[in-house]
Formats: sequence, structure tokens, C-alpha cells
Amino acid sequence: MARINLLPWREQLREERRQRFLVTLGAVLLAAGGLVFLGDRYLNASIEAQRVRNDFIRKEIAVLDARIKEISELKTRRQQLLERMKIIQDLQGNRPIIGRVFDQLVRTLPDGVYFTSLKMTGKNIAIEGAAESNNRVSNLMRNLDGSEWLEAPNLTAVKAVTAGALDQANVFQLTVQQVRPGQEDEAQGTGGAQTGAATVRGSAADSKGAQKKEGARK
Repeated sequence: MARINLLPWREQLREERRQRFLVTLGAVLLAAGGLVFLGDRYLNASIEAQRVRNDFIRKEIAVLDARIKEISELKTRRQQLLERMKIIQDLQGNRPIIGRVFDQLVRTLPDGVYFTSLKMTGKNIAIEGAAESNNRVSNLMRNLDGSEWLEAPNLTAVKAVTAGALDQANVFQLTVQQVRPGQEDEAQGTGGAQTGAATVRGSAADSKGAQKKEGARK
């Protein structure tokens, strides 16, 4: 007797295909989710490692900045110490000269004149003072001009001031330059020596030329 299959085989095949598709889709989604999770973990780990490196670099930069600042401060202090040492050395070297200059200022001070302020900058001396009359100021200028340690006196201001009912003084300001005696003589001596040496060399050259001419004639 022949058997007839009356079951809906097409529906069954369609259901099997749908189940296989769902299983495959689930596996793909699961694999994709796993990959996304692993990628996220990897990215987070990389970001954290980079953050740690950045923090370390920032700390090292801060340490280097502090050292650079310290080195800069040390260089500044060193420069200040060198400048102070130079000033002290200059003062020690110029101490006898300064003493002589002030001694000359006292010697050139005529009667009826007194100084109220003295300021020395390098070789320039700025003087403020008062005198009983203009003649006293003129005498002071002549005395300064005749000093071996001072030169180029220049009267910058003079003004008559009445201190009381009868007292009257001439307030003045002047500048003068400090010079060491013998500097001009040394310069002139050096120039004369160079001129003499040039003259001697010229005479020697002329003598050699005359000897050569005489030998050629012979």
C-alpha cells in the first residue's frame, strides 16, 4: 500500500531555515559584541597608559622647569656677585686716587666757598656749593683748572640766594673731570718714541739705498 505524506513540508523547511538564520545571526551578534568589548577594553587601556605617560611627562617637565629656574637664579646671583667684586676691586684700586682727588678739591677751595654736594661718576665729578660772591666762584674755577688732578671745570649754574636779612650767597653747580698726572706726558712720550723710531728706520733705509747705488757704480 502506498504512503502519502500530508505534512506541510515546505513550512517545515522554511522553519528550519529561519532557525538556522537566527542561530547564525546570534553567533554573529555575539562575536561582534565580543569584538566591540575587547576593542573598548583595548582602547581604554591604551588611553589609561597614555594618561599615565602624560602625567609622568608633566611631572618631569615641572621638575626641569624648577631646575631651569634655579639655574637662572644662580646665574643672576653669580652675575651680581661678579659685578660687586668688580666694584670692590675698582674701589680698592681707585682708593688712593680718590683720596688725592678729594685732597685736591680741599686745596682748591678758596675762602668764602663751601661745597654742599659731591657726586663722582667714573671720572666726572658733579659739585654743588655756595660762595659769598661771584669772585669766589671765579677763584674756585681757576684753582680747579690749575690742579694736576683735575681738568675741564665747567660752571653749569649760579644763582644768588638770600638766606636772611643781610646774608646773601651765590649757589652754584659745576662739573670737573678727574685726571691722573703724567698721563698726557706718557702719551706724548709714546708718540715721540714712535716718531723717533720711524725716523731711524727711514734713515737706515736711505743708507742702505745709497750703499746699493754705490756698489752698482763700481
